Amino acid sequence: MPSQHAVPSYHCGFRNHVSSEALPGALPEGQNSPQRCAYGLYAEQLTGSAFTAPRGHNLRSWLYRIRPSVVQSAYRPLDHPRWVTAPDASALADPNQMRWDPLPLPTEPSDFIDGLTTIGINGDAQGQAGCGVHVYACNRSMQRFFYDADGELLIVPQLGDLVVRTEMGVLEVGCGEIAVIPRGVKCQVRLAEGSEAARGYVCENYGAPFELPGLGPLGANGLANPRDFLTPPAAYEDVAGEFELLVRFAGRLWVTQLDHSPLDVVAWHGNYAPYKYDLAHFNTINTVSFDHPDPSIFTVLTSPSDTAGVANIDFVIFPPRWMVAENTFRPPYFHRNLMSEFMGLIHGEYDAKAEGFVPGGASLHNCMSPHGPDAETFDKASSADLKPHYQAATLAFMFESRYPFQTVPGARDANFRQRDYVDVWSTLRSHFDDERP
Repeated sequence: MPSQHAVPSYHCGFRNHVSSEALPGALPEGQNSPQRCAYGLYAEQLTGSAFTAPRGHNLRSWLYRIRPSVVQSAYRPLDHPRWVTAPDASALADPNQMRWDPLPLPTEPSDFIDGLTTIGINGDAQGQAGCGVHVYACNRSMQRFFYDADGELLIVPQLGDLVVRTEMGVLEVGCGEIAVIPRGVKCQVRLAEGSEAARGYVCENYGAPFELPGLGPLGANGLANPRDFLTPPAAYEDVAGEFELLVRFAGRLWVTQLDHSPLDVVAWHGNYAPYKYDLAHFNTINTVSFDHPDPSIFTVLTSPSDTAGVANIDFVIFPPRWMVAENTFRPPYFHRNLMSEFMGLIHGEYDAKAEGFVPGGASLHNCMSPHGPDAETFDKASSADLKPHYQAATLAFMFESRYPFQTVPGARDANFRQRDYVDVWSTLRSHFDDERP
């Protein structure tokens, strides 16, 4: 594996303005684009927002690289039928509750891009709204490079640790952590040492970049604290050779040829950069009196829409936590809601599903489709001794969107889809007795 020259510590803070250099003096003083950059570097700006976006939402970084990004061949299309982007005529919105077993690990050599498989899509990538939800399974490191022009990537590893090498530095991402690669940032996903294969989930966010949710009456602290988000320090490699750079653009995969590694940024500064977060740092808020709080209390990141309080997509987790509610049905309640929910399980057991929902698996409950605990969970929770209980060894998550998810043929027809999922509620029976309150 080629090495990137770097300082070995992360920069702390969510979307801070970072200044980072792998060689002393590589960043210009007092300006962004000097007549001549130090070390013979090229100055290049990468913007993640319109130039005129309000300052609080303006995202850009200046990169000082060995070769500018324009040193490449013409793009040509590359086929990838399992990766689907919204809108797509083959995708269908379906009110049926759906669930899948884990995506099988590949038997042939497959890297992160090879192993990416779409489950559902919504919105419109070119209209910068909605998202794509994918799973991945791979057994080899990428030798090629990649960036996504259609959206930012939120990567949730479930099996196997990853090393995500980006043009702005290196992220080591283990199970229980997430990585976010902004739209347009070049990267290479590799298996970490000791990982023979990897599997997980990806949210391809077409809309506004993820941000921290407002805390409202919670005050100044709680949920995901800004200081726990980590941005990589500058790292570079100066390697000549024949390389491929893949690009997701307007719903298609493209490839261009390079005569050098694109991870050649020696220094950079700005607030548009990849980052990672350890979900174990999430400050979980839960009831200390009665009733089950709404799942929004577990929001880690949100992509806002043009309607206040209605997210393009939320990233929500269900981590280990104390359950102390009195006189309360403690698992998630039965519900129907406006938002559509894609769920995954990183490890352990989800408290609303006694069986069938396994690590690496997924479920989909679209807008207004009823869902909730299965029959076995309901029976146990309805008669459980309500002592304080620590819900340990569990980590589930949810991608929740205002737009219904449309499943693609590869997910609807997959041999790892659980077609009998709806039967988990079939044995729920009436307990009604009009003579006994």
